[in-house]
Amino acid sequence: MKKMVILAYCLVFAGLCLGDVEKASDASGPWRAEWEHLRSRPYPQWFTDAKLGIFIHWGLYSVPAWSGKEQYAEWFLRGLQSGDTARIDFQKKVFGADFTYRDYPEHFKAELFDPDEWASLFRGSGARYVLLVSKHHDGYCLWPSAYAKGWNSVETGPKRNLVGELTQSVRAAGLKMGLYYSLPEWNNPMHRWYTDPHKNIGPYVEKHMIPQFKELISTYKPSVLFADGEWFNSAEQWHSAELIAWYYNLVGPDAIVNNRWGGGSDIGFLTPEYSSGLPASDRPWTEVRGLGRSFGLNRNEKLDAYMTAADLVHFFAKAVAHGGGVTINAGPKADGQIPMLQQERLLQLGRWLEVNGEAIYGSTAWRKQTEEKEVTLERIDPQINFNWVRNSPGKPIREDNFTATWTGFVQPQYSADYTFEVQADDAVRLWVDDKLVIDKWSAAAASAQGNVMTNTDKTEKEGVIALKAGKKVPIRIDYFEDKQNASIRLSWSCDKQKKQIVPTSRLYSTRDKSIGDGLKAIYKSKASWLCYTQNKGNVYAIALNWPGKELVLPIKTTAKPRRVTLLGRKEPLKYSIKSDGIHIDLSNLYHNDLPCDWAWTFKLEGLK
Repeated sequence: MKKMVILAYCLVFAGLCLGDVEKASDASGPWRAEWEHLRSRPYPQWFTDAKLGIFIHWGLYSVPAWSGKEQYAEWFLRGLQSGDTARIDFQKKVFGADFTYRDYPEHFKAELFDPDEWASLFRGSGARYVLLVSKHHDGYCLWPSAYAKGWNSVETGPKRNLVGELTQSVRAAGLKMGLYYSLPEWNNPMHRWYTDPHKNIGPYVEKHMIPQFKELISTYKPSVLFADGEWFNSAEQWHSAELIAWYYNLVGPDAIVNNRWGGGSDIGFLTPEYSSGLPASDRPWTEVRGLGRSFGLNRNEKLDAYMTAADLVHFFAKAVAHGGGVTINAGPKADGQIPMLQQERLLQLGRWLEVNGEAIYGSTAWRKQTEEKEVTLERIDPQINFNWVRNSPGKPIREDNFTATWTGFVQPQYSADYTFEVQADDAVRLWVDDKLVIDKWSAAAASAQGNVMTNTDKTEKEGVIALKAGKKVPIRIDYFEDKQNASIRLSWSCDKQKKQIVPTSRLYSTRDKSIGDGLKAIYKSKASWLCYTQNKGNVYAIALNWPGKELVLPIKTTAKPRRVTLLGRKEPLKYSIKSDGIHIDLSNLYHNDLPCDWAWTFKLEGLK
């Protein structure tokens, strides 16, 4: 009998083990280069739980580290190629008239680059993974690529394998390592992206991109693979299914790809960029953005372009509440030092996570994600000439789904039929002298996911109205921004005046102004003031502003939480359930009692 029992246990144990092996095999592959099969692969739980990653844009573009205030500095070469006079003039002024982009490696020294120091900083930020740009669209590689002879960081510039060094340090710090890889290149002689016909990309893909891709991935085996630059071609042209299957089979169950693999791919974690985030999704997603307006360091940015510590914490909390995360970018200088302001922001986020991490790591979206209220920004705008790209027009307005109304008076210089033109992304209406001159009140289609700086959805509309010289007449512009890029420009022209942006000197906020000052602007949007997450049977309410003596959670429930606490403090808080929600008594908490800054998390144990 004893032998039979032992045998039975052994059979059960063997069955469990075989079941585990079979399950592991299902998760591990082998994976075929077929979209349906690849899409059936489960996303690794570590990535869904991680919530926070660090992006690093660092390369030759870090030498000029300059661009327009709303442009991406890492697109510096493209600006030179497309005739951007600002970038061209800056390069001539700083580096000389005969200087070209090919000369930048001699200035890219990385003499202060300490990979262990970087890894320590990223760990201190609370990040769980790091995502390094191994090659951007300029084709310059941060590893010794055999397919970029004389155009990599080992043969030129730093004379160091930057990918290899950072990979080793990041993993030693207990973080996952990821790599960004640009599929196309602006200046590759086999195919010059944005210059040569997109349909002719085949030889470049087969003879350069695929072997270089496999060289990179087989050497460093990143847990996260972020492709980019896919938007002009199909997944079939990029051979994306074959590359993803090969990557999954090489790296194993921890491997995850993003969603930028060309038309028809529909795979990978979602990567909204400089947006206000996504609603809860059945796919993992992470908002990718810089601490300022650019990924690569832009020395032309002002301080107000950077997120404050509160901005960063709030942005992060909102993303997590909607079931996503954030991959926040650091833009090092050419010498390898991460600017002190960027370091400070990352460590501030890390300090907040030390207190509030249990509401973040491993959490999921609750049945209610946020509480919102309407917010307003009022000011005088000198002209209607804005290109916000994917940024907010100003605090506290969000990046997407906002409205603007400009009112005042316009005074023409001539008596003539004036043609007004509005170039807008997304919807706009224009009234002049109480007449509807332009009506384009519909949102444009969404931009390509990765094509942030050049693929905009601007629509031009014209309208004509007769005006008398010197007579001020009312003007009103209504504007609505839906998703992604945001811009609006108001121009006018007549037979005596060439087309121009309507100048400040001809716009008046009130009729009695004697000198033009612009138009009154009222921006409106929703703003979250409270975020919810759930984790291990508890609900967490993250207050983005300290509520004062009482926090009222507008949750309709008859179930009582077992206990309510403020994370960072052990003492339970008194609460009551009323018709309008859960009332948490904070009257005995004072400023010195608060365990952290910028946002505060209330734990409701056992609430469902």
